[in-house]
Amino acid sequence: MIKVFQGESGKNVKRAAALALALTLAACQGTEFGAEKHQQPVSKSLSNRMKSKDMELKSPIMVRLFKQESELEVWKQTKSGEYALLETFDICKWSGKLGPKFKEGDRQAPEGFYEVTPGLMNPFSSYYLSFNLASQTSLTAPTIAQVQI
Repeated sequence: MIKVFQGESGKNVKRAAALALALTLAACQGTEFGAEKHQQPVSKSLSNRMKSKDMELKSPIMVRLFKQESELEVWKQTKSGEYALLETFDICKWSGKLGPKFKEGDRQAPEGFYEVTPGLMNPFSSYYLSFNLASQTSLTAPTIAQVQI
């Protein structure tokens, strides 16, 4: 067993392990190397789910976050104009504690209603996708909070 990890064959094993690790980590970044993640098409299963709920691909969405329950809900407008729950995601980690954001840098998530336009989206984020929210609280001037998804 020791001979396998010595000499040239040991280098090959280490190289193979490093390559396997790199490919595993790269898989977390998207489905295709070099593809722009914000240009990826909606999956067939998601498209079918939207159709079954009478939703159009480009209709508006609403996102609700529940810190205490560690859940994120995505609601989408139906053809009737009402919103219906499309999907619920578990939040694996969040910063701060329960309660409102008071100042920039307090690690709290801003609370309230926000309109996110294409100009606020950041397709070049080091996270999967992100967008900026303008946050207005009674204690501070408007700040920008970056939401990573």
